[in-house]
Amino acid sequence: MYMSDYLVIVESPAKAKTIGKYLGKKYVVKASMGHVRDLPKSQMGVSVEENYEPRYITIRGKGPMLKELKTAAKKAKRIYLAADPDREGEAIAWHLAHSLNMDDTSPCRVVFNEITKTAIKDAFKQPRQIDMNLVDAQQARRVLDRLVGYNISPLLWKKVKKGLSAGRVQSVAVKLITDREKEINQFQPEEYWHIQGTFLAGHETFEAKFHGRNGKKESLGTQADVDQVLAQMDGDAFRVASVTKKERRRNPVTPFTTSSLQQEAARRLNFRAKKTMMVAQQLYEGIDLGKQGTVGLITYMRTDSTRISETAEKETHAYIEATYGKAYVRESKPKKKQNSKAQDAHEAIRPTSTLQDPKSLKPYLSRDQHRLYKLIWERLVASEMAPAVMDTMTVDLENHDVYFRATGSKVKFPGFMKVYVETGDDNKKEEDRLLPDLQEGEQVTAEKLAPTQHFTQPPPRYTEARLVKTLEELGIGRPSTYAPTLDTIQRRHYVALDGKRFVPTELGMIVLDLIVEFFPEILDVAFTAKMEEDLDLIEEGREDWVNVIDQFYQGFEARLKVAEEEMREVEIKDEPAGEDCEKCGQEMVFKMGRYGKFMACPNFPECRHTKAIVKEIGVKCPTCHEGNVVERKSKKRRIFYGCDRYPDCDFVSWDKPIARPCPKCQKVLVEKKTKKGVSVHCTSCDYEES
Repeated sequence: MYMSDYLVIVESPAKAKTIGKYLGKKYVVKASMGHVRDLPKSQMGVSVEENYEPRYITIRGKGPMLKELKTAAKKAKRIYLAADPDREGEAIAWHLAHSLNMDDTSPCRVVFNEITKTAIKDAFKQPRQIDMNLVDAQQARRVLDRLVGYNISPLLWKKVKKGLSAGRVQSVAVKLITDREKEINQFQPEEYWHIQGTFLAGHETFEAKFHGRNGKKESLGTQADVDQVLAQMDGDAFRVASVTKKERRRNPVTPFTTSSLQQEAARRLNFRAKKTMMVAQQLYEGIDLGKQGTVGLITYMRTDSTRISETAEKETHAYIEATYGKAYVRESKPKKKQNSKAQDAHEAIRPTSTLQDPKSLKPYLSRDQHRLYKLIWERLVASEMAPAVMDTMTVDLENHDVYFRATGSKVKFPGFMKVYVETGDDNKKEEDRLLPDLQEGEQVTAEKLAPTQHFTQPPPRYTEARLVKTLEELGIGRPSTYAPTLDTIQRRHYVALDGKRFVPTELGMIVLDLIVEFFPEILDVAFTAKMEEDLDLIEEGREDWVNVIDQFYQGFEARLKVAEEEMREVEIKDEPAGEDCEKCGQEMVFKMGRYGKFMACPNFPECRHTKAIVKEIGVKCPTCHEGNVVERKSKKRRIFYGCDRYPDCDFVSWDKPIARPCPKCQKVLVEKKTKKGVSVHCTSCDYEES
């Protein structure tokens, strides 16, 4: 290496490879593999007496890599630090500057929102100093979390069990899940009724629901209410009392933020938040596209902004016009209120080039990469398209002052819906529901009136998507914290997933009760959101990080002393499993492990016998005809089916076998899940049932 060389330090080898290609031979690009310094794991690492001074050490295992960076730095004419463009990236750059004895006031920091040739070249034309406000905001978060975690966690180890932890964001997440479970348990269902009618107009049938009586909207609570409505009506002839036709415009959604991407990937792709961020990181850092080389396909994936650059907007408009026609291009941007809690430091998550369409990239991407990229690409393109136009029709039908209402809609102009329609926990894709061309005063006939009894349902448990959305709405955490928070509360066994929805464990509720009793401010949503706002003020240079930490710690320290003296010890007894250990005869107990519940001998460590929890499905093994088929879970938590005589019998199936044979060939029938529901297939012939 010659003295004319420039050294560029990034976070990952994938990013180093992509950036190195763009910068040319004069630049040597190396990866720091994330942080090189951090607070020690074995102790708190924060000196409360010395203005909360953090004590950083070189991360174990990073010595050889740091030595290599120091050697390269000595030979370089100039060093550029190109870590990610967020608080953590700024902190990584600052730690690198200290480790390499650099002047952190020199213009050594390079930031870019996308890894493309133009963005990289432009970024290196305008390097800046390390932004200490960003560094201080990140330091404040780390120090705050250390003060909470490394003080409360030892208490929990002493009073409950080893290996527990407590944190600001994770504790609020567990509280939300636990509070929802309490709501569900305390829920009292209430009865209500609907009357669904099928009506005939000429030769066309349509449906309408009971709406009200005597000109007023009315709810039906009991069978008696239904009987009153039916008794008031006179025959099956209804008059069309009113017909209202309107044109409704539906605007497209905005491009993805970190939170909305995690939510939509969970709903559409069944991705966990952690997986979404991992795959997005791969797309951001670069994918080998054959002759094109390694190319970064999306912009930075940790953002709370919905804006896009003017260049991206123009390119997307050109693509839409060329592909769908000028009528599909958005004329003016709808006025959307930016979230008041958003930092808006970066663009939204979008493709680095709209011209890189998902179909053309499919040969170069893994299945998961392609599915996530397609989602991001479609969302961006749709956001720049014209609104959809719907023709809606509302018809009120009257019989002796009893009113039924029918609604219909038709897509007049699909607009953005041609490319993408957002899903949601509760909303369905918009479809055409056409009504006959009815006129006021016209007579229609009720062919069937079907009263149906219903009961109100408790609020649903949180999915990952719904929990992320709630945390964001409450101002708890930031885009970078959601995925690790959800991962932590599951690894600590504070919550578990039941059918993709969170349920609190006994351990989670016990720990939560102790924190509520002794550290209520940690779980106060308003307090935690205020702390996030204070971190933002530090980033903006409007607040001193030491003052923010000190204001918190004064009250926290007093509560800590009370908790050390008054917190009771809690014994968590293992739940009996109802069967004896095959090796020593002790009654087995249920334990919670990395992959969920399992049975274990309580005589550990003398006896180490364990047994998986299996669920019989009422089907004899089709291979050996002796064992029973049971439901099991793989290490990746995917359900499969196998014989309970394994390893003596090796029958296994991803699809659920059913108890009857194929009527065509007498072989095994299995249930297959499809987008439309469940279908039955034969494993041997072409027999199929919907």
